[in-house]
Amino acid sequence: MKIGIIGAGHIGAAAAHLFVRAGHQVALSNSRGPASLDELVAELGPRAHAATPEEAARYGEVVLLAVPWRSPEALPSPASVAGKVVIDAMNPYRPDFSLYDLGDSTSSEEVQKRLPGARLVKALNTIFYQHLEQRGRPDAPLDERHALFLAGDDAEAKAVVARLIEQIGFVSVDTGSLREGGRRQQPGTPLYNQILTGAEARARLRQG
Repeated sequence: MKIGIIGAGHIGAAAAHLFVRAGHQVALSNSRGPASLDELVAELGPRAHAATPEEAARYGEVVLLAVPWRSPEALPSPASVAGKVVIDAMNPYRPDFSLYDLGDSTSSEEVQKRLPGARLVKALNTIFYQHLEQRGRPDAPLDERHALFLAGDDAEAKAVVARLIEQIGFVSVDTGSLREGGRRQQPGTPLYNQILTGAEARARLRQG
């Protein structure tokens, strides 16, 4: 699969390594331009190349958003991701790491407004980047793997993301719709940045 990654910080770079290792092709981008990614692309090998955010979005069959939520200007154009599965790995942090007050909305609902044609799935936002780098276990039974949560309103898009999560050595646990499920994945919730197996994560969800 071709995957476009918008943002080459901790989460974007860790995901790029995992996707390449799983056999996918990656276009990696950041706000500083393709030349700034030469070293990382060399590490990733022939399945990866550097691009602008717009190029990466158009390249990807799946697009990962891993830029600061507070910087909507870092997102690709709505046209570049229309009809595509888009993984929202962002959280609504201010520069001082406090959270934006979104009232009755959630961060992914706001992203959906910015990218109205995208098939948005909230995922990869509840894990420390070190755990993303280190805790994938492709050979382990699914229930024993570290759980990554996902939420969305498009069942087929969620299935695509769930398969990717399994291919990189984790297990997906569905928290529900973009609204209610996204709320369960926000910073400060019992699911956020917790080390849980698939079995433990589903049990915690049942507890409410």
